[in-house]
Amino acid sequence: MRALTISSICVATFSLPVLSDAHAESGLASYYGYSKAGKNGEMTCAHRTRAFGSVLRVSYGGRSIQCRVNDRGPFIRGRIVDLSVPAARALGMMSAGVVRVSVD
Repeated sequence: MRALTISSICVATFSLPVLSDAHAESGLASYYGYSKAGKNGEMTCAHRTRAFGSVLRVSYGGRSIQCRVNDRGPFIRGRIVDLSVPAARALGMMSAGVVRVSVD
């Protein structure tokens, strides 16, 4: 048998590219208006997993807004974010109620 030495071992290294939109998702959004969240015109939202205080970019129909996560939800299957009334107005989704959005 032949002994291996450090000089005869090859180590392959590679790196994976870091994706900047690793947390991007798309799905349904709705809005809520009967709580303290979003009062005083604040654009806030509820998300199941994003950290409280983080800012999300929500896009729909050529519009894009930024809103701050301050609640958990939505708890209806298929929905990924609930927006405050001011955020829903800014996004232009008030008449539709539930729309497909992209969240970054």
